Parts: sequence; C-alpha cells; structure tokens
Amino acid sequence: MTSSAASFLPGLVLSRALYEEAVRPLLDDAFPGLRHTAARIGAGSEVLGFDTPRSADHEWGPRLELFLTPRDRARHGAAIRRMLAERLPKEVRGWPTHFEESGDPRDPVGRMSLSGGPVNHRVDVHDLDSWLTERLGLTQDAARRPDVRQWLALPQQRLAETTGGAVFHDGLGTLGPVREALAWYPDQVWRYVLACQWQRLAQEEAFVGRCAETGDDLGAAVVAARLVRELMRLCLLLERRYAPYAKWLGAAFARLPVAGTLTPVLRGVLGAADQPGREAALCTAYGMVAALHNATGLTPPLDPACRPYHGRPFAVLRADRFARALEETVTDPWLRALPPVGAVDQWADSTDLLRYPHAVHAASLAAGRALADDAGETGTSGDPPPHRR
Repeated sequence: MTSSAASFLPGLVLSRALYEEAVRPLLDDAFPGLRHTAARIGAGSEVLGFDTPRSADHEWGPRLELFLTPRDRARHGAAIRRMLAERLPKEVRGWPTHFEESGDPRDPVGRMSLSGGPVNHRVDVHDLDSWLTERLGLTQDAARRPDVRQWLALPQQRLAETTGGAVFHDGLGTLGPVREALAWYPDQVWRYVLACQWQRLAQEEAFVGRCAETGDDLGAAVVAARLVRELMRLCLLLERRYAPYAKWLGAAFARLPVAGTLTPVLRGVLGAADQPGREAALCTAYGMVAALHNATGLTPPLDPACRPYHGRPFAVLRADRFARALEETVTDPWLRALPPVGAVDQWADSTDLLRYPHAVHAASLAAGRALADDAGETGTSGDPPPHRR
C-alpha cells in the first residue's frame, strides 16, 4: 500500500474511482439492468472534504454506499456483497480495497491492507429508507418534507453528512430529492435557529467581565473561549452552512468568506493576556458578526457597537437585541410558541447522544412535553406552552 502524502488522493476521488472503474462494471456484468444509486455520504472526514493522509489510518479508503430498492436489497444484497468480495480488484489507484478488522471491541475499526483472498470491502448495500432511518430517524418520505419539529431534532453534523459527499449515480432517482430537501433549513426554521444562537451569546457575554472582576482570570478565559465557539457556529449559520462537530468546526469556519478577517480577532480573544485585551477583541468580533447579520437583511439593521451591561462596567454587544429582532420575523405558530432553546445541537452537544437519532427525537419530544408540563398543560401532543416574549 502506498500512503505517503505525495500519493494521497481525496477520499471522494478514490470512491468515485472505486465505483466507476470496479463496482459498476461488475454490477453490470453480474446483475444486468439492476437499478441502483451509488454515493459516498454519511460518516467519514472525506464526506465533508476534511480528509488528509492521517485519515488513512482507520476506516478511510475506497468506500461506497450502494442503494437498492428494499425489494432488490432483500433479493440481491447479500449476493452483491459476496460477488464484490470475490471479484473486486485488490487495489484501486494504489489503495487496497480490503479492510482488516481490528478485532478489538473497544476499537472496532478497519484499516486497509492487501489480501490474498476475498476482500473485506467497504461497499455497503442499503435501501434508502433504512439508511435514513438509521442516520436521521426519518423515513424517505419524511426526509423529503420534514416538519419544524423534525428539523429541530436533526443535528447539523448529521445533516452535513447527508447533504455532503458526492453522488456518483442516482439510478433510483431518490437520493437526489432527499439531499435537495435537506440542503438547508426552511426560512422560518433558519430564523428561529439563528435567534437561538444569538441568545446563546447573550446568556454568557457578560460573564467574561464578571469572572475577571472577581479575580477568576481562568474562568474568564474559559467563558471567552465558549463565546468564540458560539460566534463561529453563528457565522456558519449566517452563511447557510451546517456546523460539523468539534473536530471539524475550525476547518469548516476557515472556509467562510469572513474567516480571513475574523480569525485573527478570535485568536486575539483566545490569546489575550488580560481582561481589557480580551474584552476589546470580543467587541471587535461581535461587531464583525453583527455586520454579517445586518448584511442578510433578515431584520432591520441593528447597532453593532458594544455597550455597558446594564449598570455594570462590562462592554457587551447585548446579543439579545439580535435574538429578539429575529424572533419578531418568525411567523410559524409552533416556532413562535417555543422558548429560545433552538435545535437539538444548540442545547445538547454530547456526541454520544447525537449519534443516536431515535434518542435525539425522543429527547426533543420529552423537552416539548416538559415545557407543556411547566405551563400546567396536561395534553400529550408534546406542544410547548406559549413563550413569553
């Protein structure tokens, strides 16, 4: 196997070669006329375009998602896997198609290696309904038309994995419409999620100064770092980009048009040696992101300047002004009834929770019911009480 940086190929290029040079010819020969869709979507750094030579050390290589109708998957899925195990070339573009399993239940990953026998390949055969249910907790029909409650239960990382990557052939004509439907939030959901992201800033922007005032410089730095993270996620929302999970957040942010000018300011927040420097850098960052908001035209322009926090000598943006302005543009009755808690990954950031869609949907439903209970409502619909603005 060659795995040097000089020979590295982006995973999506390698997956396309796997399909076009090996998988499709074999399917046409062994299963002539079989309708299918081939793509590289789902988990994997290559799907988001962040893979590097380091990625080749686990579950990276010639990989493919092959979609059949439910009937064809039941009839042919196992046979296709066996056929490919026997007939796939040992290498594609110099990279092995065989994945050696670790055998360690604590580290259940595969790594590319050459095989003298059948290959343990990574051409996974699915039907689209089952794949979407496993990844998003939605059927194909629901994924084409999610309601607002379903949108709020979809982590941005999972949305990015579903709409990213590449489709090499959509013979079923089903994956394309799903990806198009999920490409970005509907306008009303976007406005609500944006309002909630501004509210996340509002919750803690004054804590930086208060921590420093009590002599807790470490606490001030930690809160400032949290605010930097929320600003980065806010910029992605403003630019209509799904935010990936923590490992790729900085890489995704770096691709935004604003990153060139905003990144040095955010570094100034993180590297500040004292509270005056930290506060000044934060105010500069707030002003730049506020200008991005004003440029969207979603609300009337708002003053991007920092100001004292009530009677305390801490300079803040008062990000709640932006949250309220956006809330006023939300006309969907159900969204207007919600408090500013947002989508699931705005109030839960556990990777081990967000990877389980049924748990996420259940948690979202439970949160709605709890809100109803707090308001003294006894219905079972899970509808939240009206939010007092």
